[in-house]
Amino acid sequence: MKTYLTPADLQSALALRDLSDPAQGPHAMTLLLAEITRALQSLWGIEVETHRLSPLVATADNYDRLGYSPGDVTRDSRYSRHVSPTVMLRSHTSAGVPALLDSLRQEMGHYDRLHALPGLVYRRDSIDRTHVGAPHQLDLWRLKARGLLGPAELDRMMAAVVEAVLPAALHPDVQWRATPANHHYTDTGWQLDVLVSQPDGSREWLELAECGLVAAQVLRGSGLDPRRWAGLALGLGLDRALMLRKGIRDIRLLRAENSEIQVQLLDLDAYRPVSVMPEVRRDLSLVLGSAADADVELLGDRARTALGPESEVLAALEIRAVTPASGLPPAAVERLRLAPGQVNVLLRLVLQPLDRTLTDGEANLLRDRVYLALHRGQVLELIAG
Repeated sequence: MKTYLTPADLQSALALRDLSDPAQGPHAMTLLLAEITRALQSLWGIEVETHRLSPLVATADNYDRLGYSPGDVTRDSRYSRHVSPTVMLRSHTSAGVPALLDSLRQEMGHYDRLHALPGLVYRRDSIDRTHVGAPHQLDLWRLKARGLLGPAELDRMMAAVVEAVLPAALHPDVQWRATPANHHYTDTGWQLDVLVSQPDGSREWLELAECGLVAAQVLRGSGLDPRRWAGLALGLGLDRALMLRKGIRDIRLLRAENSEIQVQLLDLDAYRPVSVMPEVRRDLSLVLGSAADADVELLGDRARTALGPESEVLAALEIRAVTPASGLPPAAVERLRLAPGQVNVLLRLVLQPLDRTLTDGEANLLRDRVYLALHRGQVLELIAG
């Protein structure tokens, strides 16, 4: 089932600054984007064309023409932001690829070019220190006519991207691996992971990108003959890549208004931690309509919407337990007035502004606003007074 963004929600989404666009101001993300595209240009000696497209796209371009099935769960409004029955805010920058492929129908000679499609994408997402509802993504598609592109070239592409994001000169202990993965619009797909060191000295594998050979059906959908055309496609999250490059642990820092933090987001040097404000935790006991409603992405999106501009103080939203009425003591069922089919959800909010200390009173007010947005029970438990 689809629900549609209100005009106010749409306006708010479109007003968000794209940190990857140099026309919207200097930022380390634009520098990293330039390093990635330069690395591939140097690797292949081909022209790079960057496309900055509207985030409003045809739903068919975002899904159907990239091989998504009509019943794919990602189409649901829990995960995608629909504007109308046929238009949505793109959920990935790959949504710009079908029109790009259409523009190549008249190319009859030799063709070999790298197309870069960076920008914001819009998703229903969980709230933690590595996820936001509007992350930045980069699609890199090398398209070639009258020539082959195979797994060996894809492997070289992955190696070049890793070196651009985490240069060996600065990150000598970085390793990478590629594991098989299925994607809607590629064949011979891979997930690209990097092994990085954490501040506590531990080592952890983190996903950096996904890639593969452009699927024949995607080419055919734009009237391009797969016997003549070939392509490599790689998509990566620019927020994650920049955080890895600079050693940033909290994605909210990329948009911080603190001047000590902002000045460090004008280069690609290692991040020097600024004094961190203390966390404030608030636990909520919610009643939801069903266990299916206890979805951390759905609840996270509702919490962000409820707090609006103040959602930046949300460092994390965690589901601690989901219990049906049958699993609760009778006294708890009576106290919560649980109806048949409803569930009790224990939720933890972690509140932490980046530039000030949150008072208990402020935390309680924010807690209650989130509670009222998420709770579906008859009894209210507010604490702000």
